Amino acid sequence: MIFFDTIASIFSIVLIIMTGYVFMEKGWLNQEVGKVFSQIITNLAIPSYMLWNLMSTFTKEKLIHIAPGLAVPFLSIVVCYIGGYLVAKLFGIKKEHQGTFYSMFAFSNTIFIGLPVNLALFGEESMPYVLLYYIANTTLFWTIGTNGIRKDGAVAQERGQARVNSEMLKKIFSPPLMGFMLAIVFILLDITLPHFLLDTFRYLGNMTTPLSMLFIGIAIYGVKLKNIKISKDMVVILLGRFVIAPLIILGITYALPLPILMKKVFIIQASLPVMTLTAVVAKSHQADAEYAAVMTTVTTISSMITIPIYMLIFQYYF
Repeated sequence: MIFFDTIASIFSIVLIIMTGYVFMEKGWLNQEVGKVFSQIITNLAIPSYMLWNLMSTFTKEKLIHIAPGLAVPFLSIVVCYIGGYLVAKLFGIKKEHQGTFYSMFAFSNTIFIGLPVNLALFGEESMPYVLLYYIANTTLFWTIGTNGIRKDGAVAQERGQARVNSEMLKKIFSPPLMGFMLAIVFILLDITLPHFLLDTFRYLGNMTTPLSMLFIGIAIYGVKLKNIKISKDMVVILLGRFVIAPLIILGITYALPLPILMKKVFIIQASLPVMTLTAVVAKSHQADAEYAAVMTTVTTISSMITIPIYMLIFQYYF
């Protein structure tokens, strides 16, 4: 039953991506609509989702209680990002793809796929640990991750390093990260927002997943699925997402006295597909969104095989 629930959670994401692709084929969507989607996702949907999700899930006491566990995902993601940097240099990844490559190597789809998958595998008790990894993943993605992707856009557009540096502070404090930080401040100060505001944030935030998936379909249409070829970038990203990242978590948590469920959730979170928003951010910074979209799709489809494998491993390891 767990196996089929896992497959269903991932396959629903693939279906929405396919819908975006088919709508492009029919002429009902176009690249200009994709640009609008990326702006809505980045500037409205994600910040709203941050505020609603975090404030609806955490209290001050719960946030403080589980806060020490944040060290594990933060450390593992940083190590994985450095690993992505080293691998990119070793395999000669194109300069205009390097920042995007680092992000795809290190950051996983912790909410759009991670949340439903973990709920299907471990139940509601996994939710605090899912969000713990999500906090680390989100914080690092919207700081070091987006900075690297922005540099890709600068290289692709030949704007030069000076402009990247002059815009860095403004771009780091992006709407998604500001929404995240504002929610944490509200929680720590015991500030409760009115229900109508939380409902508004929930409605707006719920646009994030479908719009992001449709955007991926739009971006993939530009390269055509038949033109997707196995490349060294793809092979290394697959190894990074499904082998190296979870092994780093396993190594860090091996001797730590952490709850078994926390370890399992962190391993699953680390072994998920490329973060969907990588393609959205690449588009907004004029980097190669198609490159990111293809990797997102390939890793999402591949996870239908790898996640059940990890569940089988858990039966013997834990």
